[in-house]
Amino acid sequence: MIELLDFTWRQLLKPDFYINNGGLWVLLFIVFAETGLMVGFFLPGDSLLFVAGIYSENLIAKLPTGGTGVEFLDLVILLVLVSASGILGNSVGYWFGRKSGPFLFHRKDSFLFKQRYLYQAKEFYDKHGGQAIVFARFLPIVRTFAPIIAGIVSMDRKKFTYYNVVGCVAWVFLMLFAGHYLWKFILVKYHFDLKEHLEVIVIGIVVVTTFPVLYKIFFGRKKTVEK
Repeated sequence: MIELLDFTWRQLLKPDFYINNGGLWVLLFIVFAETGLMVGFFLPGDSLLFVAGIYSENLIAKLPTGGTGVEFLDLVILLVLVSASGILGNSVGYWFGRKSGPFLFHRKDSFLFKQRYLYQAKEFYDKHGGQAIVFARFLPIVRTFAPIIAGIVSMDRKKFTYYNVVGCVAWVFLMLFAGHYLWKFILVKYHFDLKEHLEVIVIGIVVVTTFPVLYKIFFGRKKTVEK
């Protein structure tokens, strides 16, 4: 455990901080909190799962039953647990959106709130809601609010549940297995231990996951103006 005197707020942005201080249970809570509590948009979800793949054996060993001793089975167990947390988090976000939706649709326009944006969102989710829920899982910040918006615009519950499960399992699988097997491959092939260079991993994942969002914001808007 980390000493309180050594704690700095910057450590909250480092995935290894959560792995070393709380382990599996903190990991599950963070994955849930990113969407379930709507305050976890600043948490390092992608990089945390990647690093969790590297430390999968250590994390599973914290279970009451301990690990299986088989790395693939340990990864599968971790996949199931983390996916369940993510699915539950999205479901809570959707539930909150469903509860607040009627109020928002009857709220008068203000400087910060415009009803037409809700109708535009509803139209988008009616057409592309499934894709939005799946792809949002791979985009920081977006995944925090996507299930809430889906609930606000009353996206079909069964449709949401299906794509929630598909998107979450795909996200967790890719991040965990990529982290575990890429770490092993690079260690064996190049004798380079990613555990000692986690900052590079975090920066790389942040760049890869946020680039599509930034591209859409800046270049998508430019194309719209030109039309």
